[in-house]
Amino acid sequence: MTDGALRPVGISQRVRLEWLDETARLVWAGCNSGHVAAALDEMLLDKVSVGGTARRNNREKTVTILTRIWSRPPPPLIPLRDAGIRLLHDAGPSPSPADPQTVHWGMTMAAYPFWSVVAAQVGRLLRLQGTATAAQINRRVQERYGERPTVARATQRVVRSFVDWGVLGDTGTRGQYAPAPPRAVSNPKLVAWLAEAALHARAGAPAPPTDLLNHPNLFPFRVSYVPQRSLAAASPRLDVVQHGLDSELLVLRPLADLRTGEPGTFLDAP
Repeated sequence: MTDGALRPVGISQRVRLEWLDETARLVWAGCNSGHVAAALDEMLLDKVSVGGTARRNNREKTVTILTRIWSRPPPPLIPLRDAGIRLLHDAGPSPSPADPQTVHWGMTMAAYPFWSVVAAQVGRLLRLQGTATAAQINRRVQERYGERPTVARATQRVVRSFVDWGVLGDTGTRGQYAPAPPRAVSNPKLVAWLAEAALHARAGAPAPPTDLLNHPNLFPFRVSYVPQRSLAAASPRLDVVQHGLDSELLVLRPLADLRTGEPGTFLDAP
């Protein structure tokens, strides 16, 4: 029996990094969600559903995905989004810049847990055998979400997004993928933000930081160790709670606690 047969998949289209870059740039510029959606639709005219006139074509679905990630995330993700936008804006020449790919990965994973589930299955297979096949990935995801055509199509498109991002590569054997060298993540502020995104991807369930940051869903990255107290100190949205006699868990602070501590800067205009 699957534990996710009734879960919505949500992310059903290929997502390219440059599209996320443009979405985040528009949000940083202060564009409201309507302006962002219109600009993205125009950008994708010659890239997705070219010439399509269907009421709900793949281009419109892609715009919806992009805007949910950066322009109109669910309310619990707004503080994460605001901090992520700042990390992207601050990325550049510095001793430890925030890698845009890492930030886009974390925000996509938080906005669409299906992305995280597919990534986790890929990461587990890579750890086990060094490569992963489309059939293996699809079978494992369907064990979680049910044997539905929509799940199979979405899994294929997410995996192809991983290839587009350069975190997976075709091996020459049809349907088989190998990992790219992992990207180092050492900036403590970015590590804390990534831990926060990982908590959202698991619906806020508390976890030890090592479990979050060494999880297979972060297979494209090599995340440096940061003590959990330092993670909480690096982000006002994280806290540490005692679990048992000798262990501690990283948790998300309640959203209400953040309204006075760190108000959203990029909230949508009506």
